[in-house]
Amino acid sequence: MIVRDLAAARQTDRLVTAEGWDSTRLLLAVDKMGFSFHITRIHENTSHVFHYKHHFESVYCISGEGSLEDLATGEVHQIRPGVMYGLDQHDRHRLSAKSEMVMACCFNPPVSGSEVHRDDGSYAPAAEST
Repeated sequence: MIVRDLAAARQTDRLVTAEGWDSTRLLLAVDKMGFSFHITRIHENTSHVFHYKHHFESVYCISGEGSLEDLATGEVHQIRPGVMYGLDQHDRHRLSAKSEMVMACCFNPPVSGSEVHRDDGSYAPAAEST
């Protein structure tokens, strides 16, 4: 059984920060669960292009408001507490935060823990991250 406290994890190297967001990685590849689980904060009035070419991601909005744009189709979805989205096609997307957004995120394959987005908006493949 694995039990971790979010506040305690934020005081360790499990908190990864980058411009406009931070992510506390509560479950990682080393935990051997088959996915990683993160609590990510997207800072207010920021916009980010992500493209997880090597991972599937599901996201559940806990708090805050913003929008999610599918960059292939131009379709825009409003994100607010209670809304979930799954990137089942490695969708290139723009996530824009109107207010600080707190998101629960799962990645498959799991990340190793120190990943930040590369220039193309992706994380490195799992084999390159370990």
